[in-house]
Amino acid sequence: MVAKTEVLDALKSIGLNLYERNIYVALLAKGVATAAEVSEIAAVPRSRSYDVLESLAEKGFVIVQHSKPIKYVALKPSEAMERTKDVLTKKHEEILSRIDRVSESTILTELEKIHTEGLSFIQPTDMTGTLKGSRLITMQLQSMLKKATAQVEILTTEKGMADIHSNHFRTLKKLAKRGIKIKIAGPFKDHKVVKQLSEVADVRNIRAPVGRVAVVDGKHLLMALTEDTVHESQDMALWTTSEHAVQSMAAPLFSQVWKDAK
Repeated sequence: MVAKTEVLDALKSIGLNLYERNIYVALLAKGVATAAEVSEIAAVPRSRSYDVLESLAEKGFVIVQHSKPIKYVALKPSEAMERTKDVLTKKHEEILSRIDRVSESTILTELEKIHTEGLSFIQPTDMTGTLKGSRLITMQLQSMLKKATAQVEILTTEKGMADIHSNHFRTLKKLAKRGIKIKIAGPFKDHKVVKQLSEVADVRNIRAPVGRVAVVDGKHLLMALTEDTVHESQDMALWTTSEHAVQSMAAPLFSQVWKDAK
């Protein structure tokens, strides 16, 4: 039985690569099989089938029967999903635990020292790059905001205003309590969002959005390169610590928009 494209895409979305998807579906159809048998059904190179089956076993989709020859059993899909959730949850907890241990150890101090010393050799143009995907862009802006020491200036769109509220309001609130000056200019569409942001920032209304730009302390710049109507996976932004880029491009733009805003 050949699985529908939607089925294979769904398996891909939960972390199974091409060979894993094909072998799991083939094993479901076969029930119990050796690596050689399932590789033939799934059209996967026999030399790869052993590793793929072991990987599926680790992820919770397959049970290994230690017979001669070794055979593999596909778990019932509903059971496989539950086992996979348990495996991923445990692995996630282990990784978080390791991160905590590193963060609390002298290793972090050593890494910070290497980073600090390395910065002395870095030119501003080296600290420049593009980010793809709304998630990465949101994480970068969050990182920039947390490092703010004096001021934050944000120029945004209607959707951007909502994103700032949902993803960064708590951080902005903490910055405001620390005395950081925050300015946000964007379209006033959702007045509830604007009202809450006004509690922590000086917010002004602009009728025609000119893009999404964030400047922190006059030296950290994050600027969208795409319209906010694109799919979140295709959203792109430029990030740089070049003060020249900020002062020659972003600062004049924000100053003019802020002056004309209400």
